[in-house]
Amino acid sequence: MKGASSRNYNIMRPAAFDASVLRQYLRRHKIADLHELKRALGTDTALTVFRKLKTLDYLASYTHRGRFYTLPDIARFDDRGLWSHEAVWFSRYGTLLSTVEAFVLASPHGYYAHELADALHAEVQEPLRHLVQRERLNRAEVGGQYLYTASEPRERRNQTLARRSAQAHSITISGR
Repeated sequence: MKGASSRNYNIMRPAAFDASVLRQYLRRHKIADLHELKRALGTDTALTVFRKLKTLDYLASYTHRGRFYTLPDIARFDDRGLWSHEAVWFSRYGTLLSTVEAFVLASPHGYYAHELADALHAEVQEPLRHLVQRERLNRAEVGGQYLYTASEPRERRNQTLARRSAQAHSITISGR
């Protein structure tokens, strides 16, 4: 087979995918899941979608297991840093873990798990457990419930005192 190696084989190069297609799709639909983005881009490969999303500085939802995506210029975050579309929630802090931590640290009186779940529209027990285990948050029993506070001793003390004071005040008012 002399000369076989010199034959000119017509090798197909993969098509170039344009990130602007994803941008247009997301602007039109506000959010999308991976399946929708693969279809919009014309690929079966998730990695191709993520490569293009990365160039767009995308956001992933913190609810629905991060299954939905949007762009920062689409999200209209409220004063707490949250935005939702069709009951899918996004946070300027990123993941649910980061959002839970940011909310607890920013609170003057910490959070009980049920308060945080209500505020974030998500189940928070697992992220709270993880953050306490990693000593990024603290947990202490206050009023028969676990209060989640900063791990830094001074901030933790201030949050706990503020919570106890608020509870004592509400008991006094309701006891009249």
